[in-house]
Order: sequence, then structure tokens, then C-alpha cells
Amino acid sequence: MKKYLFFISTFLCLYAVAQTPDDALRSAWFTQNGTARNMSIAGTNASLGGDITSANINPAGLGFYKTKEFVVSPGFTFNNNKLNYRGTDTSTMKSNFMYGPVGFIFGSGNTNTYSKWTSSAFSISVNQLANYNNHIQYSGTNNYSSFTEQYLEELVRDKADTNAALNNYIFGSSLAFRTFLIDTVLIGNQLGYKSLVPISSGVYQSYDANTKGGYHEIAIGLAGNIEDKLYVGGSLTIPITYYARDFYFSEKDVTVNTNNNFSNFTYHETTTSSGVGIGMKLGMIYKPQDNLRLGFAFHTPQFMNYKDQIRAWLTANTEAYAGQRSESSDNLNSGNPGDRSYNLLTPWRAIASASFIFKEDEDIKNQRGFISADIEYVNYRGARFSVRDNTQSSLVDYYDLVNSEIKNYYKGNVNIRVGGELKFSLWMFRFGVAYYGSPYADATLKANRFIASTGIGYRNHGMFIDLGYSQVFANDVNFPYRLNDVANTYAIQKGGYGNLIMTVGFKL
Repeated sequence: MKKYLFFISTFLCLYAVAQTPDDALRSAWFTQNGTARNMSIAGTNASLGGDITSANINPAGLGFYKTKEFVVSPGFTFNNNKLNYRGTDTSTMKSNFMYGPVGFIFGSGNTNTYSKWTSSAFSISVNQLANYNNHIQYSGTNNYSSFTEQYLEELVRDKADTNAALNNYIFGSSLAFRTFLIDTVLIGNQLGYKSLVPISSGVYQSYDANTKGGYHEIAIGLAGNIEDKLYVGGSLTIPITYYARDFYFSEKDVTVNTNNNFSNFTYHETTTSSGVGIGMKLGMIYKPQDNLRLGFAFHTPQFMNYKDQIRAWLTANTEAYAGQRSESSDNLNSGNPGDRSYNLLTPWRAIASASFIFKEDEDIKNQRGFISADIEYVNYRGARFSVRDNTQSSLVDYYDLVNSEIKNYYKGNVNIRVGGELKFSLWMFRFGVAYYGSPYADATLKANRFIASTGIGYRNHGMFIDLGYSQVFANDVNFPYRLNDVANTYAIQKGGYGNLIMTVGFKL
């Protein structure tokens, strides 16, 4: 497979590890979340309208409101991860709280008989677009590459002397050098570096990462309705993200040889990332005939401002070579975490949609259901990192390299969603399916997400209660580390997660 460019300058390593294309994907590749109604139909909402989730998908859908409404949507996520790493299967499970839209819609009809505007609506809501709470764990025997080779690449690439190796890479190579996991070696008359990990005989590798946080979006929506035929709207969005990872990686000697200068090592890293930004979502819905709705929405790139912190620890046992030693970034950085601040421009996306309403009627009590479909294009390769201070030329050059790799590593792709509802008096029964294509340009990286969803709803006397469940079947890859000089090894990730959500709403 294609090699992965991962450049770090000496200047950057003095402060914190750097961004990778994987960081950009976290704010782009997620399935549609929303109310229980929206989740029951697999997120197919770009031409339906009449749901507070419209503010996050197609704000024109708010134009169907002519009354006021309050909505709250608590829920749970059930993660079931299945991974295969170098022939060894591992599975983990983790359940946690999540939520859909919470907010108000203020809709009103137009009493001016000379105006073409039939009604207008304003909304303010907060929604969780992505849930980061998860536990990924896998292990296996590797006789091809070692985690420590990234340190060798780093030191050799920078032509680091021993003083630099001791002090300039406080979140990686310096920890390995100070614990003698990496040491100097003479190659002719030149100083070089070697790893004490005996990869030719194989090592048992273990990856363990607990993550938490979420991608939340405050949406302030405004929409209008022209003669119940054309609906237009827009949302000012304020994304707020928090991501934390507690990561362990270890390698152990698989032989019984106690004289080969390697027993084991464990690397431990904690990172937190918090961001806030701004963006817009624009859309329209047109009814060429009463029972047909056509929708289009465009989500602009969201400009995000991030601040990250990192700490790292490494313990290595090199037996008779240097024994067991430990080092930490705190010890090399006066007890402080490493800080990094940067900007991220998320990918844009566009959605085209059509809905057919069974027995369309202005009084929704007389409607009998619908079937709807969305086609969404997401430009994953359009994500861009940037530095806050353009006077730091080394940082500018670094982000240019990362952005170049994003263009090579990702591609734009299409997501398809189909959903429907059957209505029987006060009760509604819903279903949906969706397919999210791979964001990776490399066809050997098999990744996609398939969703099957269902749900029920009840409406009466100005109140509604909806219950929805969606099961996401996921295929993805997970890289324990990245190398330039050899092909990268990775875990094949399957399994998925289920979302159970309830939405309660009141007409005000």
C-alpha cells in the first residue's frame, strides 16, 4: 500500500507531536445523528422537513413549522468493536450516553394576505453529531516492524546528534533514547541509531486506547415558506468538539532468551483536544406537486480553532544492556504538558434529496406516510490544517506537507440514505437504510458503514414521543503507528455500534 508521509521537524518536537490526516477525519466521517424520527429513517431528512434536525441537515425544512415546539432527545450508544491484527482476533464493548437535538423552534404564519411568504420559523438547538466515547484494543505477534522504528526514522531524518536525541523529542524519541530502547551505533565513521527490539525474532504487540468526548453543534436556523411551494433556509452553526485519548502501546519479546538485551517496553500517552468554530448550512425544498418534495443543501467548510495538550511516558526493560528504565515528558518539560494550537477547515458537503408523501395534506394528521432518499457528497480530501501565526515559517511548511498528504490520502465520496414511514392514526412506524462510502483514496483500505434503522412514534394533543434505533455495521482500519521506510501494518476493524434514542416534544 501507499507509504504514509509523516514529517516532524526538530522545532515541532520541542513542543508537541503534530497533526496527521487521521485527525482531520475525526471531524468529517460520521453518520447522521438527530431526533429519534430522523435516526429511525437512517438520517434521511434533506427534503422532508418538519423536524428540528433540519437545522443540521437542510435548514429549509424548518419552513414547514407554523407553531412553536420544544424538543429533547436523550439516548445511548452501544459499541461492539471487533478487530483482527496480524491474524489475532480481539473484541471490546463499551456503552455510553449520547443525545440528539435539544432546542426550540418558533414558527408562525403570515397574516399579511398581500405577501407571498406563508410562514417563517426560527430555531436554536444543540446536537451531538459524533460520539467519541469508545474503547479500541487489539494485539498480535509482529516480525515485520516495530513501534520503535518511527523513532529511528525521526532521528536519522533530522540527523540528530546525541544532545538532540536526549532533549529535542520529549514526546517520543528522547524518551526512547533515555531509556536505552534506542541507542547510538557507529556505521563506519558515522553516528547512527539502533533499536534494541529484536524484530527478526518477533515481538508481541498490544494496542489499547480509551477515547471520550464528542462533536457537538449549536445551530441557529432561520427559514421561510413561499406559498407552501418553496422553502428556503439557513443555519449559522457553531461546532464545539472535545476529544481525549488514553493510549497504551507495548511490545514484548516472544522468545525465552534473557540475553538478547530486550524484554519489553510500554509507551503511555494522554492527549486532549478541544475546538470551537463557525460555519453555515444552506438549503431549499421545492414542491413541484403536493405529494413530491425535492431538496438540496450545502454545508460550507467549518472553520475550527483547536488547542491540544499531550503527555507521554515510556518504560523499557533492556535486560543486561541497561535494565529497566522510565522517562516522561513531564520530567523533560518542567511538569507541563505539550501544547499545540492550530486551525482546521473541515470538508464541505452537498446533499440532494427527494420525498414522496402518501396522501399529502396541510393537516399532518391526515397524512399516511412517506418514502424519502438522500444522496450526499463529502469532500474528505478538502480538509486543511493551518497555523495561527504565519510568521512561524517552519510550522507553515509543516502544515503544507500535512495538507498535501490529506489530498493524497483521502478522496471525496458519496453517502446514500433511504427511509420511510407508515402512519396509522396516532401511531407511526419507521424504517431506513444508509450506506457511507470509504473516505480513503487507497482501495486496499476497506472502509464503509452500513446502517439499518427502525422506530415508532406517537402524536396526540400537542405532544409527541418517538423511539428510534439504528445499528451501524462498520468496516475500517486502525494503524498502531506510521512508518515511511516500510509498508505500514494495521488492524482490520469490524463490528459497529447501535444508537438508541428517544425524542419528546411539546407544541407550545
